[in-house]
Amino acid sequence: MDRLWSALSETHRRRILDLLRDRPCSVTELVEALGLAQPAVSKHLRVLREAGLVRVRIEAQRRIYSVDPAGIRALDDWLTPYRRLWNERLDALGWHLDATDDDPGHRNAHHDHGRI
Repeated sequence: MDRLWSALSETHRRRILDLLRDRPCSVTELVEALGLAQPAVSKHLRVLREAGLVRVRIEAQRRIYSVDPAGIRALDDWLTPYRRLWNERLDALGWHLDATDDDPGHRNAHHDHGRI
């Protein structure tokens, strides 16, 4: 898990993942999209590959990179409890707002706030 977070800590690597999310790309396409030198892009791809976030396939003499769903799934699995926590808090906020909308005295005070 530490490798995943370390790989994601760098802006260019996150941008590479954003590009690969849309479609698989060659190193050349990533170099053009990012405006970085080829060795820098290759280094970022190596880090992402070693972290399990991207995979590579060879077509003729080109390397085509794509997002590795297993790595993204590992991140999602780790984040799931936190997502539940926020969903529960947002649900509670929604219930609170619904309850205050049902209270006419509170609603008028709330909606008239700041009016002359």
